[in-house]
Amino acid sequence: MVRIARALALSLVTLPLAACATLGPSEQAVSVTGSIAYRERIALPPTAQVEIQLADVSLMDAPSRTIAQQSFTADGRQVPFAFSLTVDQNKLDPRGRYSVSARITDASGKLMFISDTHNGVEFDGRPRIDMGMINLVKVR
Repeated sequence: MVRIARALALSLVTLPLAACATLGPSEQAVSVTGSIAYRERIALPPTAQVEIQLADVSLMDAPSRTIAQQSFTADGRQVPFAFSLTVDQNKLDPRGRYSVSARITDASGKLMFISDTHNGVEFDGRPRIDMGMINLVKVR
């Protein structure tokens, strides 16, 4: 009985120390990179707005929650556009589902191109995740 009490007391003393040993830095930045393009041979107006989002799409019957976003004006540049989204891995739910989406609008906000597929992101401890090319489709 004394052995069990000692073992229990020892484990209660060492448990907080073990928890401290497993804690890493307070912030672990993960970079999600890639590029977006579309197939049509249509030049964008210089005022076109480009928006790329990383969203939590875990809940099926609820709107997605934006985790990171990058927006810019085309300024005469044409596709492909490179993107880089940075997120703190400690703020991500390991059970969650995450996706990258993109859209291009004209200066008045009218949608021109959008991603129409799920571009899932697997956060598995890597500091950089390359999504490759994400294709957009023209909106009619």
